[in-house]
Amino acid sequence: MQIILLERIGNLGNLGDEVAVKNGYARNYLIPTGKAVRATEESRQAFEQRRAELEAVAGEKLSAAEARSAGLDDVFLTVMVRASEEGKLYGSVGTVEIARALTERGVEVAKSEVRMPDGVIRSVGEYEVEVQLHADVVRSVVVNVLAE
Repeated sequence: MQIILLERIGNLGNLGDEVAVKNGYARNYLIPTGKAVRATEESRQAFEQRRAELEAVAGEKLSAAEARSAGLDDVFLTVMVRASEEGKLYGSVGTVEIARALTERGVEVAKSEVRMPDGVIRSVGEYEVEVQLHADVVRSVVVNVLAE
C-alpha cells in the first residue's frame, strides 16, 4: 500500500515521503495513529497545503525530545532486586522497571521509549540501555543491577 508519511518514522522515511508498506501495518497502525495517510491525488494536495504546519509540529516534537534528553546525560541508575547467591535474578528487570526508575529521577520516560536489544536483564551486573525519545534522539543510560 502506498502511503504519505505525516511525521518522521525510523527505518521508514521522513515527513512527506511516499513509501510502500504492508497493508496491515498501514491500516492497523500508521493511518489510525495519524502518522500517515493513503497516497491518493486528493491526499497529496491536502498534504502540500498542510506541509508547513506539519513541519512546525515535527520541529516542536524534536525540540521537546532534545530538552527531555538533557536530563538523561550522565544518568547512572541503580536497581535493587532479589537475586540468588550466584547472581541470577528472581524475575527480571525490563522496560517497565527502567522507565519507572527514570521517572522517579525526574525524567518522564514511557516504557515504549526504552530499548533493550538484548532482552530483559536476568542477572546482576552493569548494563547499557538506550532510551529513544524521538526517531532522531537516542541516549544511553547505564543501569546497575544489584542484589538486595
